[in-house]
Amino acid sequence: MAQQTLDRPPEASRRRRGAAFWGGVALILAGLVLLGYVAWQFFGTNVVAHRKQQKIIDQTQRIWSGRAGASGAATGVELHGAQALVRIPRFGKDYVVPVLKGTSLDVLAQGFGHFAGTARPGQVGNYAIAGHRVTHGEPLREMPSLRPGDKVVVQTRNRVFTYRLDTDPNKLIVTFKDIWVIDRLPTNPTGGVEPAQRPGQRLITLTTCSELFHTDNRMIAFGHLVKTVRR
Repeated sequence: MAQQTLDRPPEASRRRRGAAFWGGVALILAGLVLLGYVAWQFFGTNVVAHRKQQKIIDQTQRIWSGRAGASGAATGVELHGAQALVRIPRFGKDYVVPVLKGTSLDVLAQGFGHFAGTARPGQVGNYAIAGHRVTHGEPLREMPSLRPGDKVVVQTRNRVFTYRLDTDPNKLIVTFKDIWVIDRLPTNPTGGVEPAQRPGQRLITLTTCSELFHTDNRMIAFGHLVKTVRR
């Protein structure tokens, strides 16, 4: 009986080993959940966003061509299409992203967002749009590769507006509080990078996150309208 008692692990020791085992399992599961979340953010959201964008682009082009049929189930963007379609030749001949009204998280998950209160395409003032640099389709992932002289083509139902960039996005990083960049005529309070200070211009501003894994700062590029063609 004494020998059996000596060979049997103490109850407290068994409980400690059991707690350690289940604690390890919990950590492994938490790690898997975290990895799954990261994978979803950096891969899954892009897949979903690209599908949404293509659906919006297709519907927009059908509406513009007069081929869109009435559908009782269609609402919002699916019914009315995007405000515009943006093409940036430096990003490839197949690059096209819809522009939607506002800059909410839902809007930016489907394409570019048009800042409320800024000019519409081709108008006098500042046509200011924003897009993700990572996740949700990441339409401006390659923003740092843009240079002065690159074109941004904005197509609406009736016209195609071609803007030419004037500034290097790598040379203007601002905080999210620096809303002067979307003013009618953006004027840099520090005297740094800004559009030509001439009233009456037809400008464009591209805005995205300056870092891939940090969202407090914004990378900015300014351009101006150089060509308008009626569709």
